[in-house]
Amino acid sequence: MIYTVTLNPSIDYIVEVEDLRLGGLNRMKRDLKLPGGKGINVSRVLNQLEVQNKAIGFLGGFTGRYIEEWLRKESISSDFVFVSDDTRINIKLKHGEETEINGAGPVIRDMEAEALLQKMAVLNAGDVVILSGSVPPSLGADFYDKLISVCKQRGAEFVIDTTGSALKKALPYQPLLVKPNHHELAELFGVTIQTKEEIITYGRKLLEAGAKHVLVSMAGEGALFITEQGVYHANAPKGAVKNSVGAGDSMIAGFVGTFSLTGDLMEAFRAGVASGSATAFSDDLADRAFIEQLRPLINISEV
Repeated sequence: MIYTVTLNPSIDYIVEVEDLRLGGLNRMKRDLKLPGGKGINVSRVLNQLEVQNKAIGFLGGFTGRYIEEWLRKESISSDFVFVSDDTRINIKLKHGEETEINGAGPVIRDMEAEALLQKMAVLNAGDVVILSGSVPPSLGADFYDKLISVCKQRGAEFVIDTTGSALKKALPYQPLLVKPNHHELAELFGVTIQTKEEIITYGRKLLEAGAKHVLVSMAGEGALFITEQGVYHANAPKGAVKNSVGAGDSMIAGFVGTFSLTGDLMEAFRAGVASGSATAFSDDLADRAFIEQLRPLINISEV
């Protein structure tokens, strides 16, 4: 089983305004409400790929029920802990460029946090847990450490998609995959990265620190896949970028879902790039038909 963990989900309220006037009245050209949160995005794309998975984390209030109902309609299995406070709403304001206004998220109480840890007690060897996104401040900076500890105790693999110190602290526990983009990789090491060779150098440092596989997305330049066996590059297919939200989550879903089904790292890499690209070219997350349309266009070469 693949489990996705979203500690701080949201409703993403996408608002398009043609001519934004600060301090004045603005009318929406278009708006859209979608379930948000990196783990939830991964679950939705895994579901498109027909890979069995379960979404867990924290939901609360009318916003949490909205997300739960959306996942139910998409036939996605979930087992969230319901908390006292409302799940947050994030605003994605599109007016030529995109401006994001993200909520802080609910306060998670000790008994609610413990309830999530108890839900993870069902993990078995061979399961994969995908840990994605931000941690509500009330949980403390070490909550991912607690989740990783449960994974290791139960013999489950884990993937972590976060940044900064939380990612660094996870590396010695040998995550199956880490997926920084090239900007996040540079920030992680406090450097400026300008070339593919520099990406490879710092990507290998993540391997040396404990990661089993490193996937670095480079927007229009494609992606690099760094393993102990070698370094591989995949091109990015051509298309009009519509959606910057969820492309990285879709890449993780394509990779982990395909790897869980086939055990083939190169096909997993190809599916990851196809899934991420399909979401970037869509208004919402990618659907299976579009992913399959792009998959043959992904060419992989050893660097």
